Amino acid sequence: MVEAAGGVGGAEAAARRWRLADERCELRAAETEYVRRFHRHEPCDHQCSSAVSKHIKAPVHLVWSVVRRFDQPQLFKPFVSRCEMKGSIEIGSVREVNVKSGLPATRSTERLELLDDNEHILSVRFVGGDHRLKNYSSTLTVHPEVIDGRPGTLVIESFAVDVPEGNTKDETCYFVEALLKCNLKSLAEVSERLLVVKDQAEPPESQDFKSICAA
Repeated sequence: MVEAAGGVGGAEAAARRWRLADERCELRAAETEYVRRFHRHEPCDHQCSSAVSKHIKAPVHLVWSVVRRFDQPQLFKPFVSRCEMKGSIEIGSVREVNVKSGLPATRSTERLELLDDNEHILSVRFVGGDHRLKNYSSTLTVHPEVIDGRPGTLVIESFAVDVPEGNTKDETCYFVEALLKCNLKSLAEVSERLLVVKDQAEPPESQDFKSICAA
């Protein structure tokens, strides 16, 4: 089970308060189940762990097509300026990421731990770089849902990381959560923009046919 900020375990985890990208205070039932199934971090005493989520008005397949590009995190991560990766995208692949100025880092070396196109799971671990996020690991999952009567996507990203010397668990979680919230906000904007482009490019007769079928 992913830990809330502070890393305390126990059966009451489902009712814990989480700091979510959508500014809600508690996980809904479906989100709690997704966290239980897919976001199993086991932080040590010197680590913290938490999660953020975002509802995106675009279908799962479109959102996942952006998320799964391990070789191009700059597609939706605003703090990434450049990424280099050799070979094809597969478990064990390593990317070298350059970070934009303004953050306490310039580069990060990251390894792909899991890429599941069926369950829509992406897990990444930091294995080097000049940042302070030591032993950082994250899991991002995307799940179908309905938003305003149309196909939408729930994105959940969880993490575990060492607490740097001189910082508290809360401070570390707030910092990482702020980065992830920016990433998910950008992911929503990119995905929803792609959906608009796709809809505009689709022939009217095809849209009419889909409407008839839906009826």
